[in-house]
Amino acid sequence: MILGVGTDLANIDRIAGTLERFGDRFRNRVFTPVEQAKSERRADTPGTYAKRWAAKEACSKALGTGLRMGIAWKDMAVSNLQTGQPVMHVTGWAADRLSEMTPPGYEAIIHVTLTDDHPWAQAFVVIEARPAGQAQKI
Repeated sequence: MILGVGTDLANIDRIAGTLERFGDRFRNRVFTPVEQAKSERRADTPGTYAKRWAAKEACSKALGTGLRMGIAWKDMAVSNLQTGQPVMHVTGWAADRLSEMTPPGYEAIIHVTLTDDHPWAQAFVVIEARPAGQAQKI
């Protein structure tokens, strides 16, 4: 069952400008050390940050709150599997909200996809509830 859906579109040039203007203050407020390390290793550093920004916005929407009600930017973090597939992790208030949304006997799975085509970065998040212990069918 689908618990929430969220999407966001971010302007890469706007994120680049914010990075130039605020530097580490912006990076440290919004992105985890893992997200920063990944972004700084990429040739398109602003694009990588913009995709993660969009993912956080999309996740907050899928959680049904937007970026208010106690969710902090770093309560939502994107990492990548070795295959490159992005994965969303939630902690703090975002994890509490996810737990509240999840019916008893179910586990929540957050699906995230990222894309960009300069000057745009986009993320799409779907939160699924699956009966606890049920293996994913491929």
